[in-house]
Amino acid sequence: MSRTFKDRSFGILVKIIFVALLLIAWELIAKSGIMGKRSALIFPPLESIGAAFIRNFTVGYANRSMWVYIGNSMRFMLTGLGIGILLAFLFSGLCMISRIVYHIYQLMISVFDLLPGIALLPVVIVIFGVSPGVIIFLVVHAVLWPMSRNVLDGFQAVPLIYVEAGRNMGLSGLGLLFGVYLPAAVSYILSGLKVAWARAWRGLLSAEMIFGIASSPGLGLYINQMRTSLNTAEMYATLLVIILIGVIVQYGLLEPIEKHTAGKWGMKR
Repeated sequence: MSRTFKDRSFGILVKIIFVALLLIAWELIAKSGIMGKRSALIFPPLESIGAAFIRNFTVGYANRSMWVYIGNSMRFMLTGLGIGILLAFLFSGLCMISRIVYHIYQLMISVFDLLPGIALLPVVIVIFGVSPGVIIFLVVHAVLWPMSRNVLDGFQAVPLIYVEAGRNMGLSGLGLLFGVYLPAAVSYILSGLKVAWARAWRGLLSAEMIFGIASSPGLGLYINQMRTSLNTAEMYATLLVIILIGVIVQYGLLEPIEKHTAGKWGMKR
């Protein structure tokens, strides 16, 4: 049995035990009534959360199943994520071609990466009005700057000997970008993709909670509806759905991509 397999199995076992302990602790707190009359509201038993999880998908809210909310959220997410990633590669690529663009874009990253998307919400509503475009814009904002920062850091970390070798082979401009910079910066790009996904997912849910669109309701709006209705079991069940989606993307999509690219090429331990 290889050491890598043992380490991976050990890691999975530790995570399973940790989650099991959390669930046991939750159930003990729920059964103890430690919060008094509010205990059932704040800490509903696991069986109540499980039943609410099923009801979310079978009954839903206002004649809408949880699948509708998930579909809308993922549509906004994938649209904004795709636009943000494309713009990050476009602007980062231009930075490596033009030093003027590089310095201007570095300033933009330093400014806008520190600006929370929610703070832009009033301005964006004035520009786009009350429409799904507002949420997509905030997702793009959450993706573009951290992704650009990582891509540019990856380009800057490319050894000079690689660049010179590419130039000696006749590469320049876009040829040098696609032939040298992008392949050599894969590990940075994948790291940026992880950060961009996490920030976009959080930004999406925050925007939906504050600015829910009734015609295209998402998971953030669903949580808010459950909170205002005091359906805390359904609220926790929705949080569980959000966590499951994040885990699936992280371990089912991003990590396999990293394993078969940066890991396979010896760029990651």
